[in-house]
Amino acid sequence: MAAPLLEARKIHKSFAGVRALQGVNFDLRAGEVHALVGENGAGKSTLIKTITGALTADSGIVRVAGREIAHNNPGFARSLGIAAIYQQPSLFPHLTVAENIAWTLERGNMWRPVAWRERHRRAAELIDRAGGSIDPARLAGSLSMPEQQIVEIAKAIGAGARILIMDEPTASLSDTEVESLFQVIASLRAQGSGVVYISHRLNEIFAIADRITVLRDGESIGTKNAKEIDSAGLIEMMAGRPLASVFPKRELPIGEVALELRNVSSRGGGVRDISLSVRAGEILGLAGLVGSGRTELAETIFGLRAAGSGEILVQKKPVRIASPVDAIAAGIGYVPEDRRRHGVVLDMPIAANTSLASLPAISRRGWIDRTAERALADRYVTQLRIKTPSVYADCSTLSGGNQQKVALARWLAIAPKILILDEPTQGIDVGAKAEIHRLMGDLAERGIAIMMISSELPEILGMSDRIAVMNSGSVSGILARAEATQQKILTLALGHKPTGPSARIRE
Repeated sequence: MAAPLLEARKIHKSFAGVRALQGVNFDLRAGEVHALVGENGAGKSTLIKTITGALTADSGIVRVAGREIAHNNPGFARSLGIAAIYQQPSLFPHLTVAENIAWTLERGNMWRPVAWRERHRRAAELIDRAGGSIDPARLAGSLSMPEQQIVEIAKAIGAGARILIMDEPTASLSDTEVESLFQVIASLRAQGSGVVYISHRLNEIFAIADRITVLRDGESIGTKNAKEIDSAGLIEMMAGRPLASVFPKRELPIGEVALELRNVSSRGGGVRDISLSVRAGEILGLAGLVGSGRTELAETIFGLRAAGSGEILVQKKPVRIASPVDAIAAGIGYVPEDRRRHGVVLDMPIAANTSLASLPAISRRGWIDRTAERALADRYVTQLRIKTPSVYADCSTLSGGNQQKVALARWLAIAPKILILDEPTQGIDVGAKAEIHRLMGDLAERGIAIMMISSELPEILGMSDRIAVMNSGSVSGILARAEATQQKILTLALGHKPTGPSARIRE
């Protein structure tokens, strides 16, 4: 039997006496996709940095194609055919695509003449092999995130990489772009390359991986063939607890209607004739495919988009929402989808982030009362279990799950009647998801009406009291929790009506 492309055995690594890896084992075979999963802090990044030479293990063995690597570093790892493609590509924005690829691949005297035609031809060929269609003359700074990832893959192919490490490669991609990436991975696999695939999206893991290795608290919990385990079993391996604890849905009394939409449309947002309601203490799941209008509807309710027609009622009273200021005054909070760009201000401390939506309440004569701000932040750090050494730590220092909690704290500080959560657990690990879901249950128990937008059907099914499904800017149907299934949701999301005796849709 041929030696694995990559083999890591009994890897140990500590930082200031804290063990990050404790005897971790991992291997990668030619022509396979091997998923590496685990919660934040499980040790995935440390293991990858050890393999790529960015870190030196305290002990253990790394082999590439059967050859033991005694002294690794990033340049040596690249020469061995190891390439890492991260969630945030590392391109030079002011250089062209061709120049970025050449920077990685071309060698020689810096004063040599540049063969521009050959450079562009080679870049175009590599981009085509990576599954893209990008003009090599374009500036890298003008590329979308998916296009930047294509360029990174092209660089890896050009360097002859046989071991590709993909760290959350689909975090910023649409469903169509994810499918394109999977086709590229299939092509690489067919050429005999091996792919280490890191993602929190379990549906992707099962769609593409041959084997799955789970890390927890710096240890190898086990390696399974993807066909031998299901989502529930994988979550239990990752979190050390069963699936039910990740979706801790409670049966709570549902109160009066808190938010009602009557024939609401937004031409700019593509929202058409939406009528639905959310009650106090209820979690209404909003499902649908990418582009169905879910986020646009949330932005219309919050005043980020103009509602051209229809009525919005809060606690049975019509309200005019022309801006977020109006929405906040009406008791509506909104945690947006893109946490890092719109949810929190990364370079500001937790205290300032928490108080942003409620400055009038902690200000005196135009000056912020810093004591009141700190007390507010302390309250939510404790209540939401935000892991931080201080409320004055910048949000950029927090994990994704804790950043999401800070974004949530900002809106809880306004004492909302209605809370809109757009992809509340996107990009965070299983343990953090369980914490966010617990918090949602706590908020519902306090009588807050919650509208939750999610692309993850297990989350929609696990946490919702009712599920409204959108298609092409309209609500195609509303399902009660007891009758909802993945098949019914997908059928409605595609614009069809479910069939069969149990397909009872509330319009």
